[in-house]
Amino acid sequence: MNQWPDASTILPADGTAGALAGRVWRPGLGPSVVAVREDGLHDVTAAFPTVRDLCESPDPAARLRAAHGERIAGLDEVLANTPVDDRDPRRPWLLAPVDLQAVKAAGVTFVVSMLERVIEERVRGDAAGAAEARESIRRLVGDDVAALRPGSEEAAALKEILSFLSDTAHSREVGTGPAAYIFTTAPDVAAVGVGADAGVHPASRWNNPEPEVALAVSSTGAAVGATLGNDVNLRDVEGRSALLLPQAKDNNASAALGPFLRLFDADFGIDDVRRATVTLTVEGADGYRLGAESSMAAISRDPLDLVAQLLGPHHQYPDGAVLYLGTMFAPVEDRDAPGQGFTHHDGDLVAIATPGLGTLVNRIRASDACAPWTFGIADLMRSLVARGAL
Repeated sequence: MNQWPDASTILPADGTAGALAGRVWRPGLGPSVVAVREDGLHDVTAAFPTVRDLCESPDPAARLRAAHGERIAGLDEVLANTPVDDRDPRRPWLLAPVDLQAVKAAGVTFVVSMLERVIEERVRGDAAGAAEARESIRRLVGDDVAALRPGSEEAAALKEILSFLSDTAHSREVGTGPAAYIFTTAPDVAAVGVGADAGVHPASRWNNPEPEVALAVSSTGAAVGATLGNDVNLRDVEGRSALLLPQAKDNNASAALGPFLRLFDADFGIDDVRRATVTLTVEGADGYRLGAESSMAAISRDPLDLVAQLLGPHHQYPDGAVLYLGTMFAPVEDRDAPGQGFTHHDGDLVAIATPGLGTLVNRIRASDACAPWTFGIADLMRSLVARGAL
């Protein structure tokens, strides 16, 4: 990564060939829905006041391609103006590519992440004891558990084994049982986008990125598109108690999504999500570098099974939802002191990438040092009324 990305870096491997939707802040107007095209960003707010409206339309990809609107600027120009430290407030900048959709996350959907959650519970969020707990698990369950499927006999057997390692059942149950772990990770319109600072609570001393694929889901339960996400994880907070999940997740700028929402069509769909390989790069100002990759093929629960557990006759989302599908990344290499594992430093650049969706890049800052979230749903409605879009 070594330098701030340009448009060619964040776009999918096939450039603007896909149906790419985004959001841009336009000074004097507010958030605007844009179509990402070869010649730049086109404002299609007149056709779709919100990304929610686009996702609720019949065949969103075709509707986006057919929409006409003013060309705002080139992508490079808007991307360069997005980092808050270098921003000219008189010019547009990028936002997260979703708005009114509920921001939900599925946790413990990979066996690796389940085992790391058990470790967090065993050591009560103390990183110093994690290495010993990790070795205890390896001795008991072995190295090859990636093919385990929740609800199976094998999963039940693993659950019994793990009961010896932790006196709490939260991660064991959701990692091996039939019910998925789905929770709200941020309020509507609170997610940050590519180029923004992503927040880690200043009290946390053990944390890591959670690179994920996220699905855009309509109110009818149809998966209509995908994007990338970073659902920042405070391992010391969540490890102390599962009841601290709100304090661990719902912090200022702690949910990142982007760079764009790729709507499903004949050339890119749910099977491409199932086959995706996601890469993670962390680069610190101190010269530290971490690189890793994982395959969505290793997920324990099919993405559409997670969607079915999120939304249906049992629970409705009239504005749809965006659903983080979970991560298998849990960096364990020591960064600072032996036995302390990985944790973020202020200023880390995190890049999450997969060829079909592009690259999501964010800089890590303390959540109270990130730009505060001040523009809510009421503000969005007022801005759309003021410009005649509603």
